[in-house]
Amino acid sequence: GLRIHEYLYFQVLSPGDIRYIFTATPAKDFGGVFNTRYDQIHLVPADPPEACGELNNGVFIQDQIALVERGACSFLSKTRVIQEHGGRAVIIADNAYDNDSFYIEMIQDSTRRTADIPALFLLGRDGYMIRRSLEQHGLPWAVISIPVNITSIPTYEMMQPPWTFW
Repeated sequence: GLRIHEYLYFQVLSPGDIRYIFTATPAKDFGGVFNTRYDQIHLVPADPPEACGELNNGVFIQDQIALVERGACSFLSKTRVIQEHGGRAVIIADNAYDNDSFYIEMIQDSTRRTADIPALFLLGRDGYMIRRSLEQHGLPWAVISIPVNITSIPTYEMMQPPWTFW
């Protein structure tokens, strides 16, 4: 049958020009779940962006959340790299920067490996806009709250990215 995505929401607190609530989908059959709500945690873009091996900025990923780009290796491999660098979770953005509506289902690869940290999929347009804002401001990371319970936010206060249709 048709499976409805389970969504998870996070809010960028800083930089202010992307202070929106973003929608992500958890990996289907690997990774952990969010047992803790992080009110202010760094979202650190991985360097290199695909995070398929050793990271140049791994020290900044420790105890934070990594923003990774899709491509070059499996979703599980990326999640494990971030976990090995001490990351609390990974958000994997689509590498199709114009993708503003199609969520990819992240599934286990054929290696029988596991990962313990949560892994989320983010639309390519959202990931691109977050990275672009950080570059424009010369910032090494964004500050986010995750997960966000959107049912407790009045509709008129819910700041959604203007480029994404809900």
